[in-house]
Amino acid sequence: MAFVVTPRQLNQRAEFFHQLAQLTSAGIGIIPVLEQIKRSPPARSYREPLQRLLDELGQGATVADSLHRLGWLPAFDLALIEAGERSGRIDTCFRLLAGYYNERARLIRQMIADLMYPVFVYHLSVFVVTLLEFLWSGPWLLVFLGGLVPVYAATAFLAYASQDQRGDAWRAKTEAISRLIPVLGTAWHYLALSRLAAALEALISAGVNIFEAWELAATASGSPALRRAVTSWKPKMIAGQTPSEAVRACRLFPDMFSNLYTSGEVSGKLDESLRHLNRLYDEEGLRKLHLVATWAPRMIYFSVALIVAYIVIRFWIGYFNQINQLSHF
Repeated sequence: MAFVVTPRQLNQRAEFFHQLAQLTSAGIGIIPVLEQIKRSPPARSYREPLQRLLDELGQGATVADSLHRLGWLPAFDLALIEAGERSGRIDTCFRLLAGYYNERARLIRQMIADLMYPVFVYHLSVFVVTLLEFLWSGPWLLVFLGGLVPVYAATAFLAYASQDQRGDAWRAKTEAISRLIPVLGTAWHYLALSRLAAALEALISAGVNIFEAWELAATASGSPALRRAVTSWKPKMIAGQTPSEAVRACRLFPDMFSNLYTSGEVSGKLDESLRHLNRLYDEEGLRKLHLVATWAPRMIYFSVALIVAYIVIRFWIGYFNQINQLSHF
């Protein structure tokens, strides 16, 4: 699995499910469909797992069972495909997955676009300060390494800890760290709520049981805190508690989320409420990320100005000290 999931990889996954949806909705059997996609896959890396999937299907296994044994797709994808296979609406599930991965790719592209300028400004500031230290015979190498190494190390750690194959403990630590960062932590939480709402709507539309759908959607949100909270609901739901009551009692869900979910559950229009929640928290999360990307360069400018002022003052203090020492001879 790749160290970092890129928008291109997500678009390839979306294209794969889009092809599956188009061909299966036309009434073509799943084996001919997979053979067709294998001849012209979204990426060459798809050919080998598709061949293994075809081998499994050729032995009489179902699509869901074959994919479970291969371990190629995430748990959310497997659950949705299994639900579609059971309900006879597998083409609808493929279409939902295509939209889901297109949306994830769009979100990551937006985040990258918002963060490119702050990243550029930060590197430029490190270079300027290092150059000043070099010209004035300061510890320029220490400044250069001290400015870049911790940032690169922290980024690598977060990327490593956030991957799907990492354990819950890793992802929980990453989430806990992000919550300590003003605005950014809230943005990540809102985006997790957006993913949860999108996944829950897709699962319910595919006919998955509401309790199972909640657990799978919480896993798909990417938030260990949300997954733990939803998992803890099971005994209460078995005792008769409704999901809306559980949502209202959980501090991880804002009032807006619980109110809209409750109204959807009561009115029988839960799918509409979940689509609205998906859009609402997606837009709010992106707005906060954009706010971080807007203010980050300003904070960097201010920090660089302070550092440059410190270097200039230190230089002149050293210069006048040398003059005073010479005047005493």
